[in-house]
Amino acid sequence: MTLTPAKVNMFSLVKLPSVFLMGVRVKSISGAECVTTVKHRWINQNPFNSLFWAVQGMAAELSTGAMVIGVIKDCGKPISMLVLNNKATFTKKARGRVYFTCTDGHLINEAVTQTIKTGEGQTFWMKSTGTDAGGDIVSIFEFEWTVKRKG
Repeated sequence: MTLTPAKVNMFSLVKLPSVFLMGVRVKSISGAECVTTVKHRWINQNPFNSLFWAVQGMAAELSTGAMVIGVIKDCGKPISMLVLNNKATFTKKARGRVYFTCTDGHLINEAVTQTIKTGEGQTFWMKSTGTDAGGDIVSIFEFEWTVKRKG
């Protein structure tokens, strides 16, 4: 995989400025796993003094989508990607630094290979788990991605 945390963070600065402004950053990325992080601050809090759910969603989606972008870039074919659905579960107030980890990178290659082979769109679900500094789960996000060959 050719993506690095620095490249994805620069991409978010240019193409996803609200993600960058809220403090969402990629900590690590590989073909199998991506970890993003965001710190609870004044600008990204809700009225209950915790991390706003939408900011958690940004960090969670980036932990899945960055790997999808990497696979599409590496395949060299014109492929579109889109989130079709998402689900979220919140289990604890998100305060301090929160890490979102997705380990579903293995699902992407098969979907991209199939869409290239058949020309038909493929869908797959990816999960990102948010944990606080104490290791407690604060939220779990699931995203249904679709990939389809352009043209």
